[in-house]
Amino acid sequence: MAARMFSRSVTSLIVFSALASPSFAGGLERGGYNIDQLFDTSSFSFQSGILYVSPQRKLKDARDTQPSALTGGGNLNNRSSTADETTNYTIPYFGFKAGFADAIDCLVDYSEPFGGHSNPGLDWAGANNNIETEIKTRNYGGTCSYRFDVGPGQLRFIGGAFYQEVEGFKERLVSTAPIAFGTGNGIGRLDLEDNGWGWRAGLAYEIPEYAMRASLVYNSRVKYDNLTGTVDLTQVTGPIAPLNGAPYGRVTPVFGSAEAPDSLELKLQSGIAPDWLAFGSVKWTNWSVLQSVPFCPTSTKGVVACTSGGATELTSLDLLYRDGWTITGGVGHKFNDQWAGAVSLTWDRGTSQGYGAQTDSWTVGVGAAFTPTEHIEWRVAGAVGILTSGSSGVVTQNGVTFGDDVSYSFGNDLVAALSTSLKVKF
Repeated sequence: MAARMFSRSVTSLIVFSALASPSFAGGLERGGYNIDQLFDTSSFSFQSGILYVSPQRKLKDARDTQPSALTGGGNLNNRSSTADETTNYTIPYFGFKAGFADAIDCLVDYSEPFGGHSNPGLDWAGANNNIETEIKTRNYGGTCSYRFDVGPGQLRFIGGAFYQEVEGFKERLVSTAPIAFGTGNGIGRLDLEDNGWGWRAGLAYEIPEYAMRASLVYNSRVKYDNLTGTVDLTQVTGPIAPLNGAPYGRVTPVFGSAEAPDSLELKLQSGIAPDWLAFGSVKWTNWSVLQSVPFCPTSTKGVVACTSGGATELTSLDLLYRDGWTITGGVGHKFNDQWAGAVSLTWDRGTSQGYGAQTDSWTVGVGAAFTPTEHIEWRVAGAVGILTSGSSGVVTQNGVTFGDDVSYSFGNDLVAALSTSLKVKF
């Protein structure tokens, strides 16, 4: 009986505490996909929360390795060799769950699963590679499950779909020549947007008497087959070639294609003693689907294939990720009928492979849940972690060279987060 009471009062805390750690994961992971509200034991529940993340990635020893004023942005080695790459960000979540006929549960939710924002600025030696880049997603999901008795517990089939929007931009210093001639600031900008659909399917088995649950959920890829946007080179003009050649000095419509990754996650939890529960998860994310995303003039669409390093490529968003793995383990404890707490440790394998700053991370999360009545639950959690050291430079992939414009290194950096949410159950 103690294990069952513990499950109802603390399970959602564990979900929330674990949510803080994957927000530091590699690739473009932020909130990721989370449908644990679907398991809420109440007939109806509304949950709203926000997570604030403060990564502290600092680049150093930056060197402009392509100093040509015409093709490499100009010699920037007189600028700072250090830069603060990351910016703070917030992740909101809203979800509504309803149960029907003691067997069916459905969840509709809004989340921002993927994104990224780097802003090292204009005054560093790698401005020819990146001044500022930001990617945002908005995800609208609907998920249902059907459960029935099997042995001592219940088996649950899970299925759903989600609609996802993406938008973003990147700015970099294309050339210093316009600055010298007073014809512009030399900065080029890429803007992009698209939308797509995905689906999920999974299984779960629960034994409430022992606060035991095992779930396996797959989330599909989201195909952005019609990425559209513009390349703005109105600030890149000058009296010498190639600055006067097309498409310099104007805004060019572009197109491309990409995919948000699919993922597979196994989650486990079980009561281990009265008022104590252990939990863990293993998650694979197919970040390797995001390598170099080329963008080509819309005028070439249907005429010449838009490929990385191809003849019509105007610019690209270079990521070169490998698959991500995230492993979390922890314990939770119920102190009394109103208070419960949990602590977790998360390891995430970095997705960078010699290009970029997405290295392994280790994170400790601590959370607490306060339940003043059976209808209200307030949760708060914090996390602190280490982003491990590494370097970025030249990488050759499929005969195309990346990272030959700037090289840099970085040490072990801190990351921290705070989160809070309110759930109303009835």
